[in-house]
Amino acid sequence: MDSVWSFWVPNVMAGCHSMNKLISNVLDALIVPGFSRIGYISRSRLNNWEDVSTFELVGKVIVITGPTSGLGAECVRTLAPTGAQLVLVARNAEKCAAIIDSVASLCTGPQPVCVVAEMGDLASVKNAGQSIAAQFPQVHALVHNAGALLNTRELSPQRTEQTIASHVLGPHLLTTLLLQQLHAAQGRVITVSSGGMYSAELPMIGPGRTLEMREDAYNGSKQYAIAKRAQVTLNEMWAEKERSIHFDAMHPGWADTPGVQESIPKFRQITKPILRSLKQGSDTISWLAAVQPIPGASGSFWSDREIRSIHKIPTTKRSDTRDARTNLWNWCNQMIAPYLDKP
Repeated sequence: MDSVWSFWVPNVMAGCHSMNKLISNVLDALIVPGFSRIGYISRSRLNNWEDVSTFELVGKVIVITGPTSGLGAECVRTLAPTGAQLVLVARNAEKCAAIIDSVASLCTGPQPVCVVAEMGDLASVKNAGQSIAAQFPQVHALVHNAGALLNTRELSPQRTEQTIASHVLGPHLLTTLLLQQLHAAQGRVITVSSGGMYSAELPMIGPGRTLEMREDAYNGSKQYAIAKRAQVTLNEMWAEKERSIHFDAMHPGWADTPGVQESIPKFRQITKPILRSLKQGSDTISWLAAVQPIPGASGSFWSDREIRSIHKIPTTKRSDTRDARTNLWNWCNQMIAPYLDKP
């Protein structure tokens, strides 16, 4: 009887896992249920997810950009009880102090530290990176969450289109500045992308062309999608180049964030009944920062704690060439070079 039981249980469990994976893949393929709260609720229940706030992360240092509202603030609330040292990179010191005060009673480790920086201003990012490096010899997780969808074209202090500056160049610079600390901890970098990137091709950067849309053809949603495509591509490239650090990107699905409310109100009006809560949208971000070890290869793209393809339509896959990737990498390095200390 014991031998029958020992055969039956693992095979039933394997069958359940396969069925759960099939259901998850169907939800993802259908987009609307997969990206909505339906996808989160279905997957979390099918797979009996652990609550990240119960994880033990004493002694770990986790850096989070964009921590004062939306998904970033929810990550702070989730990770505060883990005992980790949270380092919050925010452009507004008062709002950063407010989020720190709001989680003070939740913290089981050191109180979070605030570092003031505007992620679209490379000089500001340089100062933030130097400050973090001086305070913390090891960084166990760096979460790139800051950014916004802009409906009008704005420029950074370095005269780069603001969406590209804050979503692509700022994170690329901060990662570069903290490589030594990430290597020391055998740490990880988590980039918060968006399902919107599925619609965007990877631009071929060359003479007269960057990731930035021209003013006369500017579309905020399209520019945002291009930035998010670049993030996912760079995530894979970082993974190829820095083998002792784990690089992961993710998309949170359709969550009811302040950005959605302010930037795409018509979309929110239509989808509000099925939008994810902030906790649901931020779950995979916190999980990737906390889970030991990450159950997937470096360079992966995640949603709802599962690895996803980075392409859904043929045109984006055709644009994703080795030359386009090389040009993107070289352009980013060229743009951040003035903000790196020369040896």
